[in-house]
Amino acid sequence: MLTLRQLFLNHNAQTTGFPLLLEFERAQGIYLYDKAGTPFIDLISGIGVSNLGHGNPQIINAIKQQVDKYMHLMVYGEYVQAPQVLFAQKLTQVLPDNLQSVYFTNSGSEAVEGALKLAKRFTGRQQIIACKNSYHGSTHGALSVMGNEEFKQAYRPLLPGISFINFNNTADLQYITKATAAVIIETVQGEAGIRVPDVAYMQALRERCTETGTLLILDEIQAAFGRTGTLFAFEHFNIVPDILLLAKALGGGMPVGAFIASNYMMDMLKEKPILGHITTFGGHPVSCAAGLAALEVLLIGQLHQQATQKEQIFKQQLTHPAIKNIRGKGLMLAIEFESFELNKKIIDRCIQNGVITDWFLHCSNSMRIAPPLIITAEEIIKACTVITEAIDFHTHAL
Repeated sequence: MLTLRQLFLNHNAQTTGFPLLLEFERAQGIYLYDKAGTPFIDLISGIGVSNLGHGNPQIINAIKQQVDKYMHLMVYGEYVQAPQVLFAQKLTQVLPDNLQSVYFTNSGSEAVEGALKLAKRFTGRQQIIACKNSYHGSTHGALSVMGNEEFKQAYRPLLPGISFINFNNTADLQYITKATAAVIIETVQGEAGIRVPDVAYMQALRERCTETGTLLILDEIQAAFGRTGTLFAFEHFNIVPDILLLAKALGGGMPVGAFIASNYMMDMLKEKPILGHITTFGGHPVSCAAGLAALEVLLIGQLHQQATQKEQIFKQQLTHPAIKNIRGKGLMLAIEFESFELNKKIIDRCIQNGVITDWFLHCSNSMRIAPPLIITAEEIIKACTVITEAIDFHTHAL
C-alpha cells in the first residue's frame, strides 16, 4: 500500500523537484505537529497567512457557526450574504474614508487581476508601472507585473504596456505620466527580501500619482494586518492608496483576497459592460466569517502593537558574525547571509531541529522571519537559539 507521501508525489501537482515533504497532523498556536507529535515552530506563518497562529478558537467557532447556516449560495455580488456584508463593513471601518468598497476574491493574485482591470477601466489608460523585484502573484496578469524575468520568461507573451521602475528610487518617478493608468507597488517588498522604502519616497510616489491622475495600487497581501507593527503598512508612510490589495492573513487561515477602492471607482465594474469583474467563489461565506473573526481578534488584542517590540528581540538574539544584515519592519524580517548555498543549509538544519523557515524568491541568500503575531518572547528566544546553532554548525564546517 502506498504511503501518503508517495500518493502526494504521484497525484498532487508539484511546484519543484524538491518539496519539503513534511507531513503534519495538527497545528496549534505557533506550532505544527508531525505524526510522531514532534512540534515545529512555524516561523513563516504559512507565508504570511496565520498571523493569529493556528487553531484560534474564535476563528474556528465562527467557521463552524457559518457552516451550519450555509456555504456557497450564488456567484459573488448577487445575494446579500451576512458574512460578506459584515466583513466588508468591519474592514472599511478601520480603513481611510476613500477605501469604502470591498470586492472579495479567492486569493491575492485574483485581487491583483481585479485591481489592474479596475485601474484601466477607471482611467481609460493602458500603461501599468510596477517595480523591479516585485512579486504580485502567478496568474497571467499578476505575473506580468512581477519584476523578475526568471520567473516569467517561460510564459510570454504576457500583458502589454507594463513598465518597471526601481523600488525606493525617487528619480524613477518621472516615468509616471498622464498615460499611466496605475502604479502597483508592494508597500513593503516581500519576495525581494523584505525591503522597506523611505517615507520620503512613498510620499513622493503618492504625490506624483496624484498630479498625473495615476491610481496608486498598494499591494499589502503580505504586509497587512499588523505584520509591520501597524494595522496596515501604509500607515507608516502617512499616505493612502487609491486601491488596496489584501489576502493571506485576511481570511484567518481561510482562502480569501480583496481589492478595495472608493464606491465611485468600483461602480465602473457595473456597466459598459455589466459584470465587469465576476467570481464564483470570491468572498465565500465561510472564509468571510473566518476573516471577520480574525480581524476582531486582532483588534481586541491589539497584537499589531507588539510587533515592533518582538522585532527588537529577534534582532537582539540574532547577532552572529555570519549574518550580513537583518532587514524589515515588525515581524516581517529577512536575515541575509553571504550566499544561497549557506542560507539553504541553515534553513534545512533549522527544519531538522524544529524551526520552519525558508528563503525568498528574488533574494535567495536571505532567510524569512514572519512568525504568527502571537509568538512570545520566550518562543522567539527558543527559535533564535535553533537558528544560531544552525549558523554555527554550517559556518564552522566551511
